[in-house]
Amino acid sequence: MKGHQKDIRYQNEVGDLDFKWMDSYGSAWRVAGCFGQEQLMIVDPKAIHHIVHASGYDYPKKQENRQGMRLLGGRGMIWSHGERHQRQRKILNPAFTTSQIKSFLPIFIRTGMELVGKLKEEVVLTAAASGLSDDTAVINVVRWLSHTTLDAIGEAGFNLKLGALNSDENELTKVYHNLFLDSTLYPPVADIIFKHFWAYIPEDILNWVRYIPTAQYRRFRQYLDHMRRYAKELIRGFDVNSDGKDVLSLLLRANASQDPESRVSDDELFDLIPTMLLAGHDTTAMTLVWFLWELAKDIDFQTKVREEIAATRKKIVTRGGKDLEVADLDSMVYLHAAMKESMRIHTIAWEMHRTAGTNDVIPLAFPITTKSGKTLSGIPVSKGQNIAISMCGYNRVPEVWGEDAHVWNPYRFLDEGKTMQTGKAGGLRGCIGVIEMQTIAIALLENFQFTVPPEPKDRVILRKPATVMSPMNEHHQGSWLGLSMRIIEA
Repeated sequence: MKGHQKDIRYQNEVGDLDFKWMDSYGSAWRVAGCFGQEQLMIVDPKAIHHIVHASGYDYPKKQENRQGMRLLGGRGMIWSHGERHQRQRKILNPAFTTSQIKSFLPIFIRTGMELVGKLKEEVVLTAAASGLSDDTAVINVVRWLSHTTLDAIGEAGFNLKLGALNSDENELTKVYHNLFLDSTLYPPVADIIFKHFWAYIPEDILNWVRYIPTAQYRRFRQYLDHMRRYAKELIRGFDVNSDGKDVLSLLLRANASQDPESRVSDDELFDLIPTMLLAGHDTTAMTLVWFLWELAKDIDFQTKVREEIAATRKKIVTRGGKDLEVADLDSMVYLHAAMKESMRIHTIAWEMHRTAGTNDVIPLAFPITTKSGKTLSGIPVSKGQNIAISMCGYNRVPEVWGEDAHVWNPYRFLDEGKTMQTGKAGGLRGCIGVIEMQTIAIALLENFQFTVPPEPKDRVILRKPATVMSPMNEHHQGSWLGLSMRIIEA
């Protein structure tokens, strides 16, 4: 009944099975879904590009996963498909132009410095409580970075001062706390089997699963109901003639258009807001957490990044400037390399699921050999075929990344003379989350040195397979990654 699905969902860490199967079978292999249903699993870069990019909407999200996203984000972009998805993207696009994203930089700079101030207080108080003479303490960076990115996207996206950095009792801080761990980590086996049948249930009926009285579904329902009420309060009384530059103002002005093709319904609008809040803070925070974890283990490269930041600051002073500009962020090659390598080796969205919408042949960059000994450079699939894309596996493919694919090595992104191979990660520009991460990372590295915790028990960090890969430690509750932080004197 379970096929391989319990094995996949119950991995101790993200990639335990993906890496093993990839080493045994190459760039594509077959696993069993529930009740013997066959599922194609791939890590091949050409195949991934074909499915996710080249084929448009011919490979929709798997029904089970779409409904999971609906439980979390209602009828927002992470759930929608086809024409509805195109309309939602059209109305959101003006809010994420390059010039618009650049305008958020001062907000991220200010929020980063607020974080630094709070962390300095925390380090001093924790060090004093531990009887340490120097300003060094082990801090759970998950908590602080989650609060910081929530404040940043609140102001950039909605012109709101959420105050998450000031209190754990903030209403949004509480509703987001451990959301994915509580609702998606190690689901009951009966639920894994139950979700297999979602593909055969009409969507209007399937939406009622949100009322199932289990902890997982109750957590999602309480979260989404709260966020919908919150969205309605934000929109109530909004003046579409205002000249606000935040994402919400641009979104609502665009939706006031007379063109019916450029509008979304009120219900969709209410669900787009929690989608933006969630996407704008949780994945950003977790990416920063893993970035700091790797730099804490690689002091030499951390020093190189810090020296690069100091050199950039000198250039800013020389030209008569005061604050960072986007061009300054683009110029920091060591910072970029560390972030790219962190995102490669710690894949936050570690898997994707698609269903073939038509008969097709999926091309492969790296041919595979079947059990019968036949070599395939393409895999024929029939309409309805379920496909699992292992992004954590792709990011460890030796043919793409080299023989040290399982090793942290940011220098791989510094060799500009090396030909970039098929599917290799591109630039970091043009993304609001990346500019946010860079700015916060710079503020932190200028003010703190990060090392691994002195206690061995605190150094064992597990990459848990919730929807968003989350760090955990068996000696601490919830999502936890502690780093030893020392204040750097100016």
